[in-house]
Amino acid sequence: MAIPDYQSIMLPLLQLAADQQEHALRETIDALADEFNLTDEDRNELLPSGRRATFQNRVGWARTYLKKAGLLQSTRRGYYQITERGLSVLVDEPTAINAKFLKQFPEFQEFQSISKKAIRDDETDDGESKQTPEESLEQAVQSLNDSLVADLVQTIKECSPSFFEQLVVDLLVTMGYGGTRKDAGQTVGRSGDGGIDGIIKEDRLGLDVIYIQAKRWENPVGRPEIQKFAGALQGMRAKKGVFITTSSFTKEARDYVSRIDSKIILINGHKLAAFMIEHNVGISPAMTYVVKRIDTDYFTDE
Repeated sequence: MAIPDYQSIMLPLLQLAADQQEHALRETIDALADEFNLTDEDRNELLPSGRRATFQNRVGWARTYLKKAGLLQSTRRGYYQITERGLSVLVDEPTAINAKFLKQFPEFQEFQSISKKAIRDDETDDGESKQTPEESLEQAVQSLNDSLVADLVQTIKECSPSFFEQLVVDLLVTMGYGGTRKDAGQTVGRSGDGGIDGIIKEDRLGLDVIYIQAKRWENPVGRPEIQKFAGALQGMRAKKGVFITTSSFTKEARDYVSRIDSKIILINGHKLAAFMIEHNVGISPAMTYVVKRIDTDYFTDE
């Protein structure tokens, strides 16, 4: 079963609180996960940022919406309880509770009037987004990054071979390899020995080295090219290598590196661009949004 959207969680959440007892959010997440028969994979699925579980995020927003409508109230940090209004709503036995249903309450209308949606392409028939605001924001960022990756790959392919070597050096140094920029520049792009384009330090002290092969290609890199690189590594008595391309790798090439003793990392054009974005190589921030939350520790009276 797919992870339910936050609006589908509202009614089960309110029903769970119908006993009028104080409930902990952490226990609520587990109880609702059981009710929706979520698998361990579903429970552990993360938002694109990788910082929070998707289902946990949706339960949190379902609770927030119910609180904004006055159906739930906070009792203390991490705990909540149903209100008289929430009980009266359950008496009518609603078949569903969603944002449209909650609009009957003035407090919720006020909350929505100051809440801006990041995107609106995942809406229900009544015009309400099925995503939490946090998910919408993260999806928008992910969409922008996906577009940036495609643009980066195309831009790299249009660069000269020498500039591509420089780009590889800049990225590896920024990621913590190669020692200094000068050291890395002297070793990458100068070997040309049997399928090896360069040698770079694995760490700043030079305790180990990594052999580099960089291909600015349009067509997928196949197994023969990887075998040639692996043979060159063996000739150098080396165990570690990185093969970077602006294109992709065939299934046979990926299968081959998974079976050999040498550790060869394959970096295709998409992954190369993703690393550049992560480490701010060849890109610059266009705009920054800061999402803030209440510091509950600050308001704890001890």
